[in-house]
Amino acid sequence: MSEDGTKSMSIIVTKGTLDWAYPPFILSTTAAALGLNVTMFFTFYGLPLLLKNLSLEMSPLGNPAMKMPMAGMHMGMPNIMSMIPFVDSGATAMMKNMMKKKGVASIEELRSLAVESEVRLIACQMTMDLFEYSLDDMIGGIELGGAATYIEVATQSDINLFI
Repeated sequence: MSEDGTKSMSIIVTKGTLDWAYPPFILSTTAAALGLNVTMFFTFYGLPLLLKNLSLEMSPLGNPAMKMPMAGMHMGMPNIMSMIPFVDSGATAMMKNMMKKKGVASIEELRSLAVESEVRLIACQMTMDLFEYSLDDMIGGIELGGAATYIEVATQSDINLFI
């Protein structure tokens, strides 16, 4: 808790697929709306969520919990199906369509809301270097930091999440 009594939350974001992008942005924007100071630290495969141009996809491969409503029931996709060309694109289109029908905000909308809500967005400098990204590739309003930056934030946070 900060000196003024405000609670804080940190989230380390390590995944960048469409389905894994939702939890950190929903939790961060909700926490910010509830008055918490929120910091998100984007590293490895979570870093592309800060790119100006998002191209999010998802894959049913290795995700037995992914059961989509079809034909009046919930059907999973066998892993072997992921070997077929364009299955990931089809799964991504199905998920985006279902979210649109249900009125779920897009990642772009949630990310903009995070910026508007003054969520602190930190891009991992090592990951930026590793994957050869520059600040020009990223949305505005982000900070650069390393593991020490995240540890400093995490040790002072009331809630720490790893997503």
